[in-house]
Amino acid sequence: MSNDIPNTESTAAGALVNPPDNKFTRWFSNILGDLGKNGIFIALIAVVVFFTITTDGILLRPQNISNLIVQNGYILVLAIGMVMVIIAGHIDLSVGSVAAFIGALSGVFAVQWGLPWWLAIVLSLLIGAVVGAWQGFWVAFVGIPAFIVTLAGMLIFRGLALVVLGNANIGSFPEEYRALGNGFLTGVFGEGTPDIFTLLVGAAAIVLLVLNQVRSRAARVKYGQEVDPIVWFIVKLLLVSAAIVFFMFSLAMYKGIPVTLIILAVLVLFYGTIMNRSVFGRHIYAIGGNRHAAELSGIKTRRVDFLLFVNMGFLAALAGLIFTARLNLAGPKAGDGFELEAISAAFIGGAAVQGGVGTIGGAIIGVLNNGMSIMGIGIEWQQAVKGLVLLLAVAFDVYNKRRSGNS
Repeated sequence: MSNDIPNTESTAAGALVNPPDNKFTRWFSNILGDLGKNGIFIALIAVVVFFTITTDGILLRPQNISNLIVQNGYILVLAIGMVMVIIAGHIDLSVGSVAAFIGALSGVFAVQWGLPWWLAIVLSLLIGAVVGAWQGFWVAFVGIPAFIVTLAGMLIFRGLALVVLGNANIGSFPEEYRALGNGFLTGVFGEGTPDIFTLLVGAAAIVLLVLNQVRSRAARVKYGQEVDPIVWFIVKLLLVSAAIVFFMFSLAMYKGIPVTLIILAVLVLFYGTIMNRSVFGRHIYAIGGNRHAAELSGIKTRRVDFLLFVNMGFLAALAGLIFTARLNLAGPKAGDGFELEAISAAFIGGAAVQGGVGTIGGAIIGVLNNGMSIMGIGIEWQQAVKGLVLLLAVAFDVYNKRRSGNS
């Protein structure tokens, strides 16, 4: 029998027939594959359900949902930058110390020197980028591993933060500055509960989501690429839309949209576009997948590495400002453990262990922190649980790689 006859089977009489095309089996396999690729979202739903039950519904109360964003916004900002660094095959252990250092400097600028709040913020962000450039220089152009460079940076900038503060606290900050961590956008169309503006923003988000997904699906169909079954596609859209409705309605019933959430939304959209639709983003993925091959293909890997750490310094500075604004205080203990939280959030949110793959979305470890705090679980057990979750997330990533034959 010739080997160039595709998709055929032999019957007992020797005739050739096409194998049965079971549409249900194909759709079911497609759905299972999709669920496997989005396991983090399933895990997040499971965690939310678990803590909703164990906290008697406190987790999903409007005030607590708002607090989840406000209390963990700085970690999510760090996680966005950390995902990009990890995708390229690096790590940054200094982000907590950099956040503390920049928070302390902003206290000097805004409180002790009396600079305008906006100028204090701009100067702080610029210095954060300079700090990132300092570390990026050693990684990209000197060739020292990022682990060593950022470990040194963790010590250097923690020490500098203590020098700036003089082992004392700096506060209180101007009201506009504090809005970074505690402000809300509400009452645009008049006071009331629920807040109409928040609901309209939620409705706009759903419309944009549906339009984007429909357009993306149509483009894939046009070019003959595989797409989800239409029923599963609609079900996913309905589920995500329902989650947005619940989330935005909860915010509308409390104080409206936190400023921290606005910052996060802008960052996610901006960096999501960079990673998925820009040459720079494709270069990051290529370097993480195979650095040597990326160099041979003409990618300027040193330049990419340098810019990654400049960006990480900028985001660490922004996280430090948000944290300082939330506490209305720049203190010596600020930034402790931020690097571990950010790395955990990045891995749990989808960054692969060896780089090369990863997404900007996700990285919401704050639900664990908040849920366990409500339950009254001690900090020692919280750390143990988060460590276990991190280990399982990485193990799941390794398992997926082996199953797909990519390792």
